[in-house]
Amino acid sequence: MKTEDFNYELPERLIAQTPLENRSASKLLVLDKRTGEISHHHFKDIINYLNVGDALVINDTKVLPARLIGIKEETGAVIELLLLKNIKDHIWECLAKPQKRLKIGTILSFGNGELKAEVIEIKEEGIVLAQLLFEGILIEILEHLGSMPLPPYIHEKLKEKDRYQTVYAKEYGSAAAPTAGLHFTEELLKEITDKGIKIVRITLHVGLGTFRPVNVEDVTKHKMHSEYYIVTKEATDILNEVKKNGKAIVAVGTTTVRTLETIRQKHDKFVPDSGETNIFIYPGFNFKAVDKLITNFHLPKSTLLMLVSALAGKDNIFKAYEEAVNNEYRFFSFGDAMFIK
Repeated sequence: MKTEDFNYELPERLIAQTPLENRSASKLLVLDKRTGEISHHHFKDIINYLNVGDALVINDTKVLPARLIGIKEETGAVIELLLLKNIKDHIWECLAKPQKRLKIGTILSFGNGELKAEVIEIKEEGIVLAQLLFEGILIEILEHLGSMPLPPYIHEKLKEKDRYQTVYAKEYGSAAAPTAGLHFTEELLKEITDKGIKIVRITLHVGLGTFRPVNVEDVTKHKMHSEYYIVTKEATDILNEVKKNGKAIVAVGTTTVRTLETIRQKHDKFVPDSGETNIFIYPGFNFKAVDKLITNFHLPKSTLLMLVSALAGKDNIFKAYEEAVNNEYRFFSFGDAMFIK
């Protein structure tokens, strides 16, 4: 299976640069994975495709305002640091630009020294380990000094920070938003609950690995970065009950799929669990957890495009993407949505 098999042409004008004013006003392409049938709707219509007793599973991770612009103390050179993951004791895995200007022992200063970072290890692909030095509460410092780490294909400035958060975001820890969830409003979630659909929260902290390009020719040789997840007993009790009753588990986003499939692949049922997952889902994967998926439109040759192709069939997905382009759908993080049923 070749990475190039997952390439497609996308006009640049279709890459969404800003979120819609009304989250649930985005377009919704509905794809039947059994028949390949496609229909066009608006996102608020998603409620018509959710049935009483189904579980709608959401990832309640919250994006850290973790993009920091600072200077090297010894030279004043400008350095950008993106905090990815807290390894332990405020030692963070970070993406540094430009990494080549850093060496072990380099001290970076942010906000006139309100936050400092000492480089303690240089790794591959722009990654460094840095010891953060500060007084007070880190998240409060980041909210003051940091900005949202928007993907590189978004060139417009974000007017409101919360538009790169889901309305149900709760647990800080992500370097990127689980963007399928950006379409939901509080009102729509209430309508879904009132209809008798169970809303289940899980957490997976999204790292940059999910969005890294696949740089190998053979898909199966790609190595996923690991991401931390946690699923509670309250969540697994509901999910097991839904499965037992023959109802659907509807995942909101690929991060939710990866979390649920990690647990079912390990335990063959839903059990409370936490840890790191580097699960890589591509065509040929045997799904054990997820029945249906709400997702956005993904980058060419990405692991996310491979995941949705595994669930719905590559031919179905590429036909749907072609139709989305022809109908001027908006693509990627702030773009429109797809429902795979």
